[in-house]
Amino acid sequence: MLAELGEDPSREGLLNTPKRVEKALAFLTSGYAADVDATLNNALFSVDYNEMVIVRDIDFYSLCEHHLLPFFGKCHVAYIPQGRVLGLSKIPRLVDIFARRLQIQERLTNQIAETLREKVDPLGVAVVMEATHLCMAMRGVEKQNSVATTSAMLGVFREDARTRMEFLELIKRPELNSRAVMMPMGLAGVHE
Repeated sequence: MLAELGEDPSREGLLNTPKRVEKALAFLTSGYAADVDATLNNALFSVDYNEMVIVRDIDFYSLCEHHLLPFFGKCHVAYIPQGRVLGLSKIPRLVDIFARRLQIQERLTNQIAETLREKVDPLGVAVVMEATHLCMAMRGVEKQNSVATTSAMLGVFREDARTRMEFLELIKRPELNSRAVMMPMGLAGVHE
């Protein structure tokens, strides 16, 4: 590939490039070798809880299957349990399994939702993904500020507009952002 680009593969800066690219691609596509059941590791727990569980702002990085260029962004996942909950750390791990494959965003969104439905058997699952695609930003239409949003709504999230709207509102609320620092009222002036 380097020679086809008109480069000298024996040039000092490129000597180890093939090994580095091979290692990077192996990592970026490690989702093919991942075992979903082993990753979830029986982290399902019986709990008397039937309210919405949301893990939002999950960073993800994937490769577009059409150009092998990155797309990346945030994933928001919710489900409503019916007797069993999944360990919270397993949700970002599940996102990584499917993101670390050659992908299109639409399929990635559906794979996460369908797998959660299959493994947890909740009343419903919702997944929203927002991503920047370098195949659109660096080449082609060259729209650097565009963001693609996809969603998968299953079960009660599809059937009940109120449930769906609650989820969509909760993932937008800045005060729920984990990076926001909240101070109790009455203490705001203490450190000034």
